Amino acid sequence: MLRIQDITYSVEGRPLIDSASATIPTGHKVGLVGRNGTGKTTLFRLIRGELALEGGSISLPSKARIGGVAQEVPSSGVSLTDTVLAADTERAALLAEADSASDPARIAEIQTRLTDIDAWSAEARAASILKGLGFDDADQKRPCSDFSGGWRMRVALAAVLFAQPDLLLLDEPTNYLDLEGALWLESYLAKYPHTVLIVSHDRGLLNRAVGAILHLEDKKLTLYQGNYDTFAETRAARLAVAEAEAKKQEARRAHLQSFVDRFRYKASKAVQAQSRLKMIAKMKPITSPQEAALRAFTFPEPEEMSPPIIQIEGGVTGYGGTEVLKRLNLRIDQDDRIALLGKNGQGKSTLSKLLADRLPLMAGKMTRSSKLRIGYFAQHQVDELYVDETPIDHLRRLRPEEAPAKWRARLAGFGLAAAQAETEVGRLSGGQKARLSLLIATIDAPHMLILDEPTNHLDIESREALVEALTAYSGAVILVSHDMHLLSLVADRLWLVSDGTVNPYDGDLESYRALLLAREKPAAKTGAPKHAKPKRASRDVLIALRADVRKSEARVEKLSEMREKLDEKLADPTLYEPGKAADMAVWQKKHAECIEALERAEGLWMDALEKLEQAEAQ
Repeated sequence: MLRIQDITYSVEGRPLIDSASATIPTGHKVGLVGRNGTGKTTLFRLIRGELALEGGSISLPSKARIGGVAQEVPSSGVSLTDTVLAADTERAALLAEADSASDPARIAEIQTRLTDIDAWSAEARAASILKGLGFDDADQKRPCSDFSGGWRMRVALAAVLFAQPDLLLLDEPTNYLDLEGALWLESYLAKYPHTVLIVSHDRGLLNRAVGAILHLEDKKLTLYQGNYDTFAETRAARLAVAEAEAKKQEARRAHLQSFVDRFRYKASKAVQAQSRLKMIAKMKPITSPQEAALRAFTFPEPEEMSPPIIQIEGGVTGYGGTEVLKRLNLRIDQDDRIALLGKNGQGKSTLSKLLADRLPLMAGKMTRSSKLRIGYFAQHQVDELYVDETPIDHLRRLRPEEAPAKWRARLAGFGLAAAQAETEVGRLSGGQKARLSLLIATIDAPHMLILDEPTNHLDIESREALVEALTAYSGAVILVSHDMHLLSLVADRLWLVSDGTVNPYDGDLESYRALLLAREKPAAKTGAPKHAKPKRASRDVLIALRADVRKSEARVEKLSEMREKLDEKLADPTLYEPGKAADMAVWQKKHAECIEALERAEGLWMDALEKLEQAEAQ
């Protein structure tokens, strides 16, 4: 159980959390929500003990392990699989000790514990997690140094999921995932065996993977039972009640003040007026819960153009001399709302860059409307910004003819206040950078807006504002996002990017989600002929199976040696002398544990041999 009791914490003298309390039972999955800047990440750091509380306490069961993704894994020569396996420090330590241990009793303890924590299936579990997060079998054997920072963040996420801490803290884990990875994570977290506390602005994840919402607002914590939609309904009702009570109180206050204003200076009414003044002073103000500033994005409207605005026939594109997408036959009209589906690495960003005229057509034909303006929001918006300049500097470069007041008005229309306007981009929050990038992408009133993961770092209220802006926008929208809620509200056409090309997807988002989740399940039996020749096992699979056999055989040999030593010990007559009953019980217990561990090891050895024989027989 995670118990947060009357905690207080300030940043530079400003209270961020004040006398906040919450209790999360063991095994519960809870979403932590709140506006950007309210202190969600700070709360995580307080739970981990990285920051010192000013008051109150945070307690967990003794020996409870806390895990989270603090940063990407380092660029090293260690393979992804070994990096993930190393995250289970107990398993790694036990295996290392098992290679050097000589005491029979300790060997028995090690082997028993390894069996208890299911250490022998660790490689299969690590492979399953890595695959779910987008790494195929070949990727898992490659070193971490082969991958970019975003992909190494996925490895870090895989590592903490594999370690299975008692309290799992995840801060916006889907920001580095594609739609497929986000859906896999939803399914995985729903079945996670321990407590989960997750910061997320993804409504789909908060609706399907958690059973309660912890809301950080007005420096306080409030726990709501149910998923995000249930929380939103409950809170809306609470807001309505608070607003009605505030209006009643204000009417009462106005009535009392009116009496005071009329009779304060009349001797005959002075006592009554003073009495009413005291009543006003004692009235405790009723404040509505702090509402997130739902800043509507203001997208300028483009003029109408004749369709199609873009048409591609037999198109081929890629990088350098390498073809990534081919056989492209696509048409885009100004009223299209298109979502690009497909796994990371299949070419969604490549297609976005081609449409944005940031990547050339290597073959085929592309026709664009004359005077077509395109707005492009890059997946990593910092790549499009100058981190050592302020938002005002960006607008000064883009609109040198405009007055500073106009620049500030544009920034305010995207939720960037005066303080942020003069702050270097490198010091802005992720959400503020995203807003600036959206402003830059739309400043020319584009006829087509290409958005590659625009919701990363935006809070839920800002995402809803983005949906409203895109709904009202009269240009075409090409959207890449892992946020199914956004896709379902904005897109009316789906394109699937896979196998080196792009085709319309005939189903809806729910059918696509069902398709992806079905791939994670064991393959169902088919009507294939009984005598169909099975696919021959690859060389890598055979090597891995033979290694499993060798490891299993070594475990059996070590446990057999240990049993012989324990047999000798139990055969020693001095063990049964008077007064040694306690010693005899200890050795008998160790002998029983050794026998049990040996039986399990022999079973694993036989299973490994059977798998190898089946693979070699193919």
